[in-house]
Amino acid sequence: MVNRVLVLCLMWLMSMNASALQIQGELIQGNWVQLVVSPDAMIEFEGKTLKADQQGRALIAFSRDAKPQKTLRIIEPTGQKREYILQIAQRDYIVQRIDGLPSRHVTPDEATLAKIRADGQKAVEARKIELATPYFLDGFIWPAEGWVTGIYGSQRILNGHPRRPHMGVDIAAPTGTPIYAPAAGEVTLAEDMELSGKTLFVDHGYGLRSDFMHLDEMLVAQGDRVEKGQLIAKMGATGRATGPHLHWGMSWFNVRLDPALMFNLDRTLARGAKIENNQVVWED
Repeated sequence: MVNRVLVLCLMWLMSMNASALQIQGELIQGNWVQLVVSPDAMIEFEGKTLKADQQGRALIAFSRDAKPQKTLRIIEPTGQKREYILQIAQRDYIVQRIDGLPSRHVTPDEATLAKIRADGQKAVEARKIELATPYFLDGFIWPAEGWVTGIYGSQRILNGHPRRPHMGVDIAAPTGTPIYAPAAGEVTLAEDMELSGKTLFVDHGYGLRSDFMHLDEMLVAQGDRVEKGQLIAKMGATGRATGPHLHWGMSWFNVRLDPALMFNLDRTLARGAKIENNQVVWED
């Protein structure tokens, strides 16, 4: 188990009387945390400049390969500046081999590659959105039941060719298995894509969103608002998939996150676990 104690090395640039920083969440690779600072303060992190809301809330996140130390800067409405060095817990990842995929998905031809690039640009644009409603505040549920067949951060080797790390959790179940919104939000993308098949993005606000891929059927459309627990899709095997499953990814803008960290699990999620009644059942 990762030590869940938050460690901050504080370096004050100006006034010692500046408002204190609160961090809600775990400082670990693949996670997001909520900051509470002065209302309307400016936040500089990883090349992004964010503005806290009127309650002083904002989100930041850490990539799969985030370095052990990250610098966070807060600029108070008064102009005072503070700098924090965040200590980011490091994780170990596994290698997963998948064979038997159609060759056009592993070494695509030019027409397929053009479609993949166009799909990717749509996803890039959707990940730039920053909704002002903090839908994430109500917490998360698991979006589907089934067996965990893929975990965040694992390195996949497809038909013998190394590929980018897996950036989500895969849950396998029969085609047509219902998929529910893990938190409230707004649908910012609903497309049939070459690699990810029928794909939905549900934006939970402040740059945080869920991605649902390989769907058999999408039951909501771009622009729809959805509630936590609402039926939004059915599980399938569209796109690059060897069988019916849901790929649930999360991101903060373009930083890919681990959905399993939305839950206070008593151990690291692993392949072979089962999602049932909104709980993880371990097969020991």
